[in-house]
Amino acid sequence: MQEFIEIYNKNQKNIEIFIKESIYNIGDIKSKSSKNYQQLFKIFPSLELIYIADINSLNQTSPNIFKDKIVEKPIGRNRQYLLDNINLKDEKIAITKPYVSSATAQTCITTIIKLEDCIIFLDFNLQSILKKLGFLEINKNFNLLNKTFYVIVCVLMIALSLFTIFYSLYDFINSILNHTISIEYIFKPIIALTLGLAIFDLAKTVLEQEVLFKSYDKNEKSEYKVLTKFMITIIIALLIEALLVVFKIAIDDYSQMINALYLIIGVGVIIISLSTFIYITKSK
Repeated sequence: MQEFIEIYNKNQKNIEIFIKESIYNIGDIKSKSSKNYQQLFKIFPSLELIYIADINSLNQTSPNIFKDKIVEKPIGRNRQYLLDNINLKDEKIAITKPYVSSATAQTCITTIIKLEDCIIFLDFNLQSILKKLGFLEINKNFNLLNKTFYVIVCVLMIALSLFTIFYSLYDFINSILNHTISIEYIFKPIIALTLGLAIFDLAKTVLEQEVLFKSYDKNEKSEYKVLTKFMITIIIALLIEALLVVFKIAIDDYSQMINALYLIIGVGVIIISLSTFIYITKSK
């Protein structure tokens, strides 16, 4: 919902112009009242609710008129709160800020039309109108395919990360039982646990951003965040591996220490590259 509101705020002027001009072009709204404003719902596919209030008391005088049903219960409710911070003296049409409708439980904007004897309220579904005007691109079938694919891949990644973690623990316990414990057998589970954590964290982040809290806004920061978190975890794993190599060479053959130096220098280059990347993205 927050992203929809941000997109709306960026394009608020154009959206309000579109709605107001469309209402002016259709003429007298009351003339569309036959068959419960069905003609109005056809003109505005994003319109989800219509109701009318008395111009003086602002109490609702009509039922809630939806596209496919009518609800009598809201009759008599006071709609003064919708006119707070709205100026209808100079203009006959005003539009509220986005809010969650109690009638539909969806984020909407309400267009308020002042007539001589009443005030008409038109609730437009925010997601639908953003999609209608091209500010939001959502294809239900393709979006479902994307989410399904992400779920399958992420579940497999989580399963593999758990397998890596449990196998490393099994190997470590097995080495203790066989009395073959050494520095190498201590560091290997740490590396496996770190990689398992990195894989799990990547899968969790993808699930959050692409499935549970799908981002429709073109925001590069979230992508940078995923890459940064994953790279940091990989760097930690490489540093642990470099430390293990140093210990092994120190114990077995000092002449091979240059190889450990190459590995440490490589990790240092990755750290410098990641730092440069973070600096550039923040500056951007």
